[in-house]
Amino acid sequence: MEENPLDASLPLVGVRVLAIEQYGAGPYATMILADLGADVIKIEQPGTGEIGRSVPPWTDGTDSLFFQSLNRGKRSLALDLKHPRGMAIFHRLVERADVVFANSRGGGPERLGITYEQLRSYNPRIVCAFLTGFGRAGPRADEPGYDYIVQALTGIASMGGEPGGPPARAGVSVVDFAAGLAAGVGVLAALHRARATGVGCDVDASLFSTALSLTNYLACWTLTRGYQPERLPYGAHPSIVPSQLFEARDGWLMVMCQTDAFYRELVARLDLPEVAADTRYATMSGRLEHKAELLAVLTRRFREGSVAEWLQCLEGRVPIAAVNDVAGALKDRQVAALNMVMEYTHPTFGVVRQVAGPVETSLGRRAAQPAPSLGQDTDAVLEEVGQLSSAELSRLRADGVVA
Repeated sequence: MEENPLDASLPLVGVRVLAIEQYGAGPYATMILADLGADVIKIEQPGTGEIGRSVPPWTDGTDSLFFQSLNRGKRSLALDLKHPRGMAIFHRLVERADVVFANSRGGGPERLGITYEQLRSYNPRIVCAFLTGFGRAGPRADEPGYDYIVQALTGIASMGGEPGGPPARAGVSVVDFAAGLAAGVGVLAALHRARATGVGCDVDASLFSTALSLTNYLACWTLTRGYQPERLPYGAHPSIVPSQLFEARDGWLMVMCQTDAFYRELVARLDLPEVAADTRYATMSGRLEHKAELLAVLTRRFREGSVAEWLQCLEGRVPIAAVNDVAGALKDRQVAALNMVMEYTHPTFGVVRQVAGPVETSLGRRAAQPAPSLGQDTDAVLEEVGQLSSAELSRLRADGVVA
């Protein structure tokens, strides 16, 4: 997929998002919208900007590689929303926007005055989207919510790690990014309705609701049959065998035989005729019942070969992968095929390379460009969208309302 430097044909061109956001989940959500062509205007506190600008280890004043990884393709407006004149300017922007997006604690949107009921008089079509830690209602609404906290609270961390060892979180901020995608879906659904009816609404997503939804079939089993999830050796699937890590002579492999056909292919290619002929293992339920015996044979067999040898034998026939580190993952041949690494030149960090978003269309992909410096687009946004004069901008800047 070639990048589209003009962006004119991208699917969200013409959609304007006012983003009051910080750190991970919220910026990730709006970055995906920006990748698809939306004009994302990031509203930041003058002088400091959002917290992501100061996340180490690679920082430079009010910028960081962490910030760059989550804010490409956006514009930065340094505007003090706590100042009455700042909020008045925000209302002018709402009149010419499609979405107000915020990530904060549950009561934050109403206290700031950015819910649909509070903004509909300025623009009845506005979609007000809120990505919170625990939702905007309930006993936890105003608790600080972060990815790792929510992984612990929703049972995800309890299932990570080896039996007898401590719980383990996922190695990446999976809840943040999944919640960002969920919020993005909500925004697009509400936009569709607003454009059809002329009436906007509130959209809510939370880290907690997203993480709990990720427990999916395990939660169903628990609620319906009293199932008790537990940590299993080698990252094994709770009911499909073999579906887990296996140690080769020089590294680790993940093998997932999610169908009977994959299992038959596996044992045939591992040259285990006695296992292939054993009727105890012919079905999923049989392999689950007799998993100890089956896994003992497979474990011994995999230790006889190297990672490269087993990949050559099984890849493309059976679901299998080497356990890469991040550097190894970025070198996989599929990365180049999907054009998943983009780069741009940053004024102080030099050439910045990062992964592209997970969504693309046949219309192309927005050209890679740096995340904005703090207040980089203040004048342009306020003149173009807020329709302020240069004299008004000068007075506002002198009074510290904008920067």
